[in-house]
Amino acid sequence: MSMDENIDIDEYANIFKALGHPIRLTIAYNLMSKTECNVSKMSECLGIPQPTVSQHLAILKNAKVLNGHRSGNQICYKVENPQVINILKSLKTK
Repeated sequence: MSMDENIDIDEYANIFKALGHPIRLTIAYNLMSKTECNVSKMSECLGIPQPTVSQHLAILKNAKVLNGHRSGNQICYKVENPQVINILKSLKTK
């Protein structure tokens, strides 16, 4: 088996590890179709406490699955990583 030199296996492994939890996969999948969303809205939509959402977001952000930017007193998150977008798009079924 030969390794494709254009693929960073460690980077993909970190992405898959971060997306390996159902809540994190749900967050990333839903953020892909939105321009951005804040923690409060995610907590409300998922029906889980805000601190739990924040912990999952930290894992996703550390794995470079999503980015966050400050908007006033809130942090808004969105998926911008093209590798992650391709992975999540492959989950869509017709």
